[in-house]
Amino acid sequence: MAKLLIADRDPNERTGIAWLVSSYTLNYETVLTAGTPADFVRLMEAERPEVICLELDMIPRDGWDNVRELILHYRPQVIVMTAEATFERALQGIQLHALDLWVKPQSPDTIRRVLTRLAKETAGAVREAEEDSDPLVPAVSYHSLFLPQESPAGCDRLLLIQPENTGRLSMLLHYLQDYPFRTPPVLLPLSDAIVCVFTSAEPPSAQKLHHTARRLLREWEETHVEPLSVIIYEAEDPLLPLHQQYRHAKQALEIRFFTGYRQISLVKGKVDWLMIDPFLTPAEQRTWIEMLNDGDWEKIKRWMYREFLNKTAPYPEPGLLRTRLTSILAQVRRFLKANCLDEGEIEVRYHQIFETILYNPILYRIVQEFLLFLYEVFETHRRRETARTDVIEQAVRYMEERFAQSSLRLEEVARHVDRSPAYLSHLISKRTGRSFRQLLTSLRLKEAQRLLRETNLSIQEVAGKCGFDNAHYFSRIFKEKTGTSPRQFRNRKK
Repeated sequence: MAKLLIADRDPNERTGIAWLVSSYTLNYETVLTAGTPADFVRLMEAERPEVICLELDMIPRDGWDNVRELILHYRPQVIVMTAEATFERALQGIQLHALDLWVKPQSPDTIRRVLTRLAKETAGAVREAEEDSDPLVPAVSYHSLFLPQESPAGCDRLLLIQPENTGRLSMLLHYLQDYPFRTPPVLLPLSDAIVCVFTSAEPPSAQKLHHTARRLLREWEETHVEPLSVIIYEAEDPLLPLHQQYRHAKQALEIRFFTGYRQISLVKGKVDWLMIDPFLTPAEQRTWIEMLNDGDWEKIKRWMYREFLNKTAPYPEPGLLRTRLTSILAQVRRFLKANCLDEGEIEVRYHQIFETILYNPILYRIVQEFLLFLYEVFETHRRRETARTDVIEQAVRYMEERFAQSSLRLEEVARHVDRSPAYLSHLISKRTGRSFRQLLTSLRLKEAQRLLRETNLSIQEVAGKCGFDNAHYFSRIFKEKTGTSPRQFRNRKK
C-alpha cells in the first residue's frame, strides 16, 4: 500500500482530502499532511511517499528549485493544486511531471477518482518490479569485477564508496539498499568498500551521478558520523570492460591520502602517480640535523607543511611519500640517541609514529601526529636540560662553599645533588668543558690569588685556607696554572 502526502497551506483543504481518503477507504497505507514548505521537505525525505498532492502557491520562489529537485529525486506520483489557473502554474506542474492539475475548489468525486487510480497504479508498479527482478542473477556480478573474460563491455557507470572504518561496511550496505536511487544500482560489497554498478539501458551521466553522490553523501552525514570516500569512474572509452573500470577506481581510492574523506572524486582513467626520490638529500639531512639540534619546532613545521601538504594533481605516489617520512624519522632517531631520549614514553611514541606513517590513510593526519611527536621530544629535551643545569648549579655552589676543605671529593658533591659520581662528572664536563678536579682546582686558585693580593698571610696559610695541605704542592700547582710562583705573584701585585 502507498503513502499519500497532502501539502497545503489551508488546514481545511488538508483535512478535507484526508477525510475523503479515509471515508472512501482508498488504498493508502498512511496519509501525511504538511502545512509549510519545511514540513513538506522533511516528510518527503523521511517518509518518501509514493503519491503527493502539492499546492503550488505554498512554494516560495526561492524554494522552488529545492522542491523540484527533491521531487525529481524521489520520483513520486504528483498532483499539483492551485487557486490560480495560470500559465506559470501549469508550467510548474509540467516541470514536476504532474499527472493532474487541480484548480481549487475541486470536486470530491474528482479527488476520489484520481487518488484511487494512482493508488492502484502504484500498487501495480510495485508488483511488476518484484516480478521482473531476479535477485539471484544480477546483470553484473563479482565475476564481472575480477575476471576479464566475464566482464561485459558497455556504458555501465561505476560508483565506489569506502567508509573510513571498514567495520561499518554492513551499515553502509543497508543504507545503500534502502536509498532511493533514481536508477537502482547493483551493489557488490567488498572487504573494504562497496561497488555500485548502474546497468540500465541508459545509465546516468557523470554529471547526474555526481549530483546523486553529493546528495547521498549529504544525507548520510546527517545521520552518521562515519566519513566516506566516493569515487565516480567515467570511462574515456565507452567500451572499457567493467573489471578495468573497477581496477582504475580502486586505485583512485588512494587519492584520499591527499584529499581526505568526505570527498567525491571524478576519475576518467588510470591514476598516473608522480614519481619522486623519497630519500633525503645530503643537504636536507644537514638541514634536519640543524633544526633538531636547535629545537626549532616552528621551522620544522614550515618545512613539513611545504613538503607534504597542499598537494595538487598529479599526486606523488603515496608509498614514496611514506618512505620519505620514514627517512625523516631516521634523522629524529639519531637525535634521540645522541641526547639519551630513546627511552620511556618517548620511545613508545616513536614506535607509534612509525606505525602511523606506514598505515594511516590520510597524509594530513600523519604530518600532524609527526609534528606533535617532535613537540613532545623538544619539550622533554628542554626539561632534561633545565634539570641538568639546576644540578650543575647546585654542585658548583656546594663546591664554592667547601673548596677550602682539602677532603672535598666528587663523591661528596654527587651525594649532595643526588646523582651518581659518574653522571655528575659527565654533566660538569659537558657544561663547563672541565673535569671535576680541574673545576675544583680553579676555584681554589682563584681564592688563593685574592688572598695573595689582599692579605699578608704567609704562603703556608694561604695554601691551607684554599684546601691545599702541602705548601710546596700548592706553589707548584699555582705556578703551573698562572705561570708564576705565589711569592712572585704577590710581589708583582704590590
